[in-house]
Amino acid sequence: MIVFLTGGTGFIGQRLVAALVRHDIQVIALVRRETSREAKIIAELGAKLVQGDVTNQDSMRLGMEQADTVIHNAGVYELGIDGAGVERMNSVNIGGTQHTLSLARELDKRAFYISTTWAYGASSATAARDESTPRSRSYATHYERTKKEAHRIALELGSSGLRLTTLCPNAVIGANDHASLGYLLRMYLLKVLPPLAWSPEVMLSLIHLEDLCEGIVQAVQRAKIGETYFLGGEAHSRQTMLEYWKTHDGGAKSRAWLAPNLLKTLFLPLEPLQRAVGLPAVFSKELVEAGQISLFDSSQKAKADFGFTHRSAKAMWDDTIAAEKALLAQRTKRDLVSLLKPM
Repeated sequence: MIVFLTGGTGFIGQRLVAALVRHDIQVIALVRRETSREAKIIAELGAKLVQGDVTNQDSMRLGMEQADTVIHNAGVYELGIDGAGVERMNSVNIGGTQHTLSLARELDKRAFYISTTWAYGASSATAARDESTPRSRSYATHYERTKKEAHRIALELGSSGLRLTTLCPNAVIGANDHASLGYLLRMYLLKVLPPLAWSPEVMLSLIHLEDLCEGIVQAVQRAKIGETYFLGGEAHSRQTMLEYWKTHDGGAKSRAWLAPNLLKTLFLPLEPLQRAVGLPAVFSKELVEAGQISLFDSSQKAKADFGFTHRSAKAMWDDTIAAEKALLAQRTKRDLVSLLKPM
């Protein structure tokens, strides 16, 4: 099997390349710059590089023609973004999905779209939902909005000739994470995380990065055409998550649980200040909005159809924290901003 992969240089993509190669699947990876450090990493893992961009359909044609399967994994995820970030997210998440999957349909390729359970909006905090659950709320963040629209585009293409399987990970956890939760975990380990939190009852079915990538490979090998699958881990509340963190050395062991509206007021003026020092707006209005939403999902369908498995929630956090500590110890730049950023 030869896979044409978008998003191969990102947080999920690099581990996905490694997993595909480990299972003797050839990878042709679309990269914006073949000379970038991230591109060189996946080339060393065994990927063949093709220069292009999901926002330019013609740039993908030659690489996709050489493959029999397409995995569209490219996407922009960030909370608290400014206007330029919104435009980039629109272009990649929505436009990139349209360009990639419509080209896959034209070339009659088997396709897998890496969506997200955010496309379904909020779940109940008391009962797990499955893939048949309809969306019933407006979006809370620009990321949710763009992924909801991209998910719709993918399903429309799947109903008009594209041989598509849609995979919907829950929020993805792992060392060196570029997303808000990765920054918050590094803040905790560096003992600079403010002892504030909100919505302790929120339920999440977070998935470890390595479990997700193995699940994607299993899906590529055995999932059914025309189906959508949730890929998540053992559900646990935000309060339980912080209890897992507290078993490891880090910041304050107690938290003040504040009203979300108060935190939105506190965080809003901090957004430009964080960007000014070279960080994303980790503490943002969107972070609070997203943090009020449960994503309590069942992966039973994926387990039944292609053998998806995942580690326990405690093991997920223990493994992630151990790996994150190891990375922090390797840092040569020891200023706080450098330590907080992913390597």
